[in-house]
Amino acid sequence: MNKLLVISGASRGIGAATAERFRDSGYRVISFSRAASGNAAFHHIAADFSQPNWPGEIENLQELISEEHEITLIHNASMIRKDSVHNAASELANVIQINVIAAQQLNELILPHMQKGSSILYVGSTLSEKAVANTLSYSVSKHAVVGLMRATCQDLAGSGIHTAAVCPGFTDTDMLRNHIGNDEDVIRDIESNVSYSRLIRPEEIAEALLFCATNPVINGSIIHANLGQIES
Repeated sequence: MNKLLVISGASRGIGAATAERFRDSGYRVISFSRAASGNAAFHHIAADFSQPNWPGEIENLQELISEEHEITLIHNASMIRKDSVHNAASELANVIQINVIAAQQLNELILPHMQKGSSILYVGSTLSEKAVANTLSYSVSKHAVVGLMRATCQDLAGSGIHTAAVCPGFTDTDMLRNHIGNDEDVIRDIESNVSYSRLIRPEEIAEALLFCATNPVINGSIIHANLGQIES
């Protein structure tokens, strides 16, 4: 059976590295994102997940997905904002739309095409099971991503489609660096709280996602991919 990766947010960071890794493993790649990945080997579908009606703009999807494909669907698109319990209400709905609701919308779009042996994978975060100050909407949304994965597992029982959530720790991406203002002192402080004393490479998360896609025994599982964080 031919293999197909459908991934959101593959224009950079973890998404770009994951699309490349799956492509190297023989998958055809369809990417949903606002910006194209820059790799002509991927089929890019423009989608603005901040708009609740974005699925209505997708055309010719049936022509792109053959019934002979074993599909891996990866929910990677994400937004992070600096906010807190004092001021998060204005951002919360938009962050949840992009990080959670759009993932479910994509599930409903792709699931009718998925055969036994396919998988649905969610990219969570170290903040899927804890929180830090001034990251309220992101933390709430990533907790919800784990809940969505667990509900996916229950609803797809007996279908032959498995699911998992990979929760990266501090990964060297534009999103992280922009969130901390590209402050190298903050990077060094983060690294001091990682047992390997470095940031995770996007390619390492890509490898974890490929493992999850090809191992249905982890169905319903959370994979903590954080190099071992030092808890204070």
